[in-house]
Amino acid sequence: MAVFEHSLGLALLAATLSTACRAEVSAAEAQRLHGPLTPLGAERAGNADGSIPAWTGGLAQPAPGYHQGDPRPDPFAGEHKLFTITAANVSQYAKYLPEGAQALFRAMPDVTMNIFPTHRTAAYPQSVYDNVFANATRAHAAPEGIAYGVAGAAGGVPFPIPRSGTEIVWNHLLSFWGVAREVHVRTYVGAADGSVDLTAGYREITDFPYYYPGAAPGTFGAYYFKTRRIQDAPASRAEQAYTAWQPIDTARDRYIAWRLLPGEHRVRKAPSLSYDTPDADASGLEALDDYYLFFGGPDRYIFTILGKREMYVPYNNNHLYLLPASASIGPHHEIADAMRYELHRVWVVEGVLAPGKHHVAPRRRLYIDEDSWQAVYSESWDEDGKLWKFGHATMYVMPDVPAVVLGTQFVYDLLLGGYAADFVFAGDRVQYKVTPPHAPDIFSADGLAAGAQR
Repeated sequence: MAVFEHSLGLALLAATLSTACRAEVSAAEAQRLHGPLTPLGAERAGNADGSIPAWTGGLAQPAPGYHQGDPRPDPFAGEHKLFTITAANVSQYAKYLPEGAQALFRAMPDVTMNIFPTHRTAAYPQSVYDNVFANATRAHAAPEGIAYGVAGAAGGVPFPIPRSGTEIVWNHLLSFWGVAREVHVRTYVGAADGSVDLTAGYREITDFPYYYPGAAPGTFGAYYFKTRRIQDAPASRAEQAYTAWQPIDTARDRYIAWRLLPGEHRVRKAPSLSYDTPDADASGLEALDDYYLFFGGPDRYIFTILGKREMYVPYNNNHLYLLPASASIGPHHEIADAMRYELHRVWVVEGVLAPGKHHVAPRRRLYIDEDSWQAVYSESWDEDGKLWKFGHATMYVMPDVPAVVLGTQFVYDLLLGGYAADFVFAGDRVQYKVTPPHAPDIFSADGLAAGAQR
């Protein structure tokens, strides 16, 4: 396993850089994105024993006959697993697993992980690569500090050669999902007693102005993410709706969120999708900033880089999305036969509370895929220092875009039991349709009300 440990001096430097402005990388450093690094900043080479192959461009050709919105086929259907990790042999593989996964094996002895050959499928449009290269020498912290925002970037991850943990978190927050999407998503809750309930279903429209065609620093607006969700399940909550906007500089621009409750016949302000407000859809098993394993503003934490590791992570999980949700969501945990794990390199960053800040999880850790900059694992500790939550994402391959994005996530309460499966679109006839940008008024308060009435 390759683990690149940072010295105490580098760790202290990273902590300082996470709260202060920093200089962009030099033009000479940026040229590494055309050499030993991929266009997004991952290591182009494979690992020493070849179990992680070299990146050779990813998967960028859609299957013949594919139409946008169709379920995407499994590019590795029929491939045989290498081996299975179980509670009986997990100690042999502990160095390739996060603490949360090891805790899950201890809590639930029937948990298994099927390990398959590694395929580095992450590929993105040339326009994204071009913007990442430009961002490398122009992106920098917002005037208030990197914890609050990013300036000088657009159209690609801002920090392909990161200097601090918070820069890596911003890469995750500003990673590529497409220009805009339409998708139907559901949330399921598995209670500690083994019962599983569908707690929410939404018709979602989301735009990523940061990735609009021709977006440049200062031209795409103050918000990098806008979403509208209209609820259709359970029946008792049908036509409830909300919209939310996420700013790229939380010190300069406020979060915007509105909620529509049909019984009140009006739109009112709602909590933003950030910080530790419990998510009612997930019965409190997730906080609002547990979306996509971490979402919203990173300003309550100081994030530092713990290193880079080779780890078994959920990857190339298209098989899961061809199955009904019931085939992946079990009474106490996800169903192993729906899942695929591969060995990939990940950045490990840890956040501790910044001075004067509060959060119910004063310490959290993120494991971020080097090829996509999206989080694949998360861990949170409670105020008593106990490992509390463990989350993992599933990585969905979209060669037609091309992109690899975070799909369904599972978040476990390791102390009280139970788990939430969120952003579920497995088994749907129409899946993650990438679209052109939507009309701006769709995401306004008036547009929210009008959309829910249609």
